[in-house]
Amino acid sequence: MAAVVVSKDSLESDSDIHITLEDQTKINRFARHNAKWEELRDDLKNKKGDLQNLEDASDDLLMVEDESAPIPFVVGEVFVHFNMEETKEKLEQAKNKVKKDIESIEAECTSIKAMMSDLKTQLYAKFGNSINLEAEED
Repeated sequence: MAAVVVSKDSLESDSDIHITLEDQTKINRFARHNAKWEELRDDLKNKKGDLQNLEDASDDLLMVEDESAPIPFVVGEVFVHFNMEETKEKLEQAKNKVKKDIESIEAECTSIKAMMSDLKTQLYAKFGNSINLEAEED
């Protein structure tokens, strides 16, 4: 998570820099965007995992020997048994939905990242090294 820090020591030593309400609003907006971006990154990671699981399930269907046997498919919190054709169709529908979700999340991440970049440019232009908007190393 990016730290938003304005060093009081450096601000006190430089009498030309003052934090205005507008500056504080920009800092707060950056922090909110950053928190949302982190949340979306986690969602994106989970959706990509879901897509991989669905693709693995599709691959596993190729190994089914008895195509007339009912295949359990999770719907919500329960398993429902479908025949081979219905299961393939349900898997394709689920994959398409997850792919659309991934595209949507990626678009939102790009939008938020652009807004953060703009705010970062404005804040660094005013505060220089007195503010830290970079992500912390884990």
